[in-house]
Amino acid sequence: MAVTASLNNRKKKDPSPSPVLPRLVGFAILILVDTFVIWFLSKLIPLGYFPLAAVITILGIFVNIVLLRKEAYPLRWMVIGLVLMTLFTIYPIIFTVWVAFTNYGEGHLITKQQAVDQILDLTYLPETGKSYTWTAFKSPEGDYALWLLDTDGNGYLALPDEPLSQPQPGEAGVGVLDDNGIPETIEGYQRLNAFQAATNKDLTSIQFGEEGKTVQIRSPREAGELLPLYIYDPEQDAMINQQTGVVYKNLRGIFTSSGGQQLRPGFVENVQWANFKEFFISPALRGPLVRIIGWNFGFAFFSLLLNFSLGLAIAILFNDPNFPFKKLIRSLLIIPYTVPALITILIWRGMLNPELGVIDRILEGLFGWAPPWFTDGNWAKVAILLVNLWLSYPYFMLITSGALQSIPEDIYAAAQVDGASPWQQFWRITLPLLLVAVGPLLVASFTFNFNNFNLIFLFNAGGPPMAGTPTPAGHTDILISYVYNLAFAGNRGVNYGFASAITIIIFFIVGAITLFQFRYTRMWEEVSENV
Repeated sequence: MAVTASLNNRKKKDPSPSPVLPRLVGFAILILVDTFVIWFLSKLIPLGYFPLAAVITILGIFVNIVLLRKEAYPLRWMVIGLVLMTLFTIYPIIFTVWVAFTNYGEGHLITKQQAVDQILDLTYLPETGKSYTWTAFKSPEGDYALWLLDTDGNGYLALPDEPLSQPQPGEAGVGVLDDNGIPETIEGYQRLNAFQAATNKDLTSIQFGEEGKTVQIRSPREAGELLPLYIYDPEQDAMINQQTGVVYKNLRGIFTSSGGQQLRPGFVENVQWANFKEFFISPALRGPLVRIIGWNFGFAFFSLLLNFSLGLAIAILFNDPNFPFKKLIRSLLIIPYTVPALITILIWRGMLNPELGVIDRILEGLFGWAPPWFTDGNWAKVAILLVNLWLSYPYFMLITSGALQSIPEDIYAAAQVDGASPWQQFWRITLPLLLVAVGPLLVASFTFNFNNFNLIFLFNAGGPPMAGTPTPAGHTDILISYVYNLAFAGNRGVNYGFASAITIIIFFIVGAITLFQFRYTRMWEEVSENV
């Protein structure tokens, strides 16, 4: 016994080392991951994607801690899922919030430094500057030289960071001049033909000659003693045009003169609460936004009311055990729920087509008139509700059928003894108990319809369009489709910042509605206790 105990103690004190090969493989994988992260960050940071770079850096550190620290071993099995959840769920939410406080959008996609650098690259030829025709030469090491000819036919050799010179043939490696006054060869350089020179993008960025009197290429045939067109004044946060003297001050991410002229490109800048203020107080947006928000609530409410009412009516109708062919008819009524919504919406769009739609042709044949489903705002809303009714009533029929089965028959028998009419039984017994069971589903359905982008976009893209709106908006647009138009389909340029602000507002609206409705579901539970 003593020998056995000593052996057990020795095993506890001297545990066998873990296999070396799996650890080496793990370290190799970690090194590859870190190498990829560092390479990816080196590409992101120069482009100005600082939020994404920060998230990837944090995730890289997290992965290293999880794989290297023994205390974090339990997280090893979740590390991939946590990384993907952060990149594809948490980061987009954080990025959307950040974008909502910026002017991010068309014309404002790069950082301020990048925009300043692009504007400072613009040049002009001053009145005292000379203009030349040019021919390019390139050395095997990749260096360039220009042979310049002025208007008088004088030739100059231009090299970077060196004064212009006028060597004669045989001097400085300059060969014999051809009929156009251009050297056939320059020692150490190879002459580029016109196509090679025109397609070489490096040439336009090189400054030839000494500092303060440099020559740059302006066009495929012309070079000149160019000067920077703009200089940046950090004190004024402005660009100054050296040719005209006009000052362009930074105005919400774009340099703008007092006369309203703008320098492109603009850049991303923090505008604080400007996007949210524009949503609530802008006179230009107030008209369409009020109508869109009103229709958004109306669409969600009437969709829920109609869909639930029809589904419940059918469920009550088929709740009678003596109803003939009940199973067959119920199976046929579920068909709209089994067909993909995309196909159903497109089919209804075709059936309501004013030229070829079967519904319009039948109505015109019977009454000589068919509603203008796609050109009149009110009839377009009716069509939207009609299509949504067809899509959703089978769902409510199914859930209410199940809920009806859970209501005890004894309650109805007692109500009949007390002399309750069928309507009183429905209003006092069936509906309160039903709402307790399906209340959360009604809340979810209202929230879904509040953001039902697919139906609006696929049926008529929010049309018909409203007249006189500063931004593209339609009579059947809801907030989410309006955000889509602003962010991706606007004729006046996309505005991701404003669209993100509206998205956040939609989130709080839906959240408030959901909390309010869930409070009422608790009230339904109190009512059911008194049934």
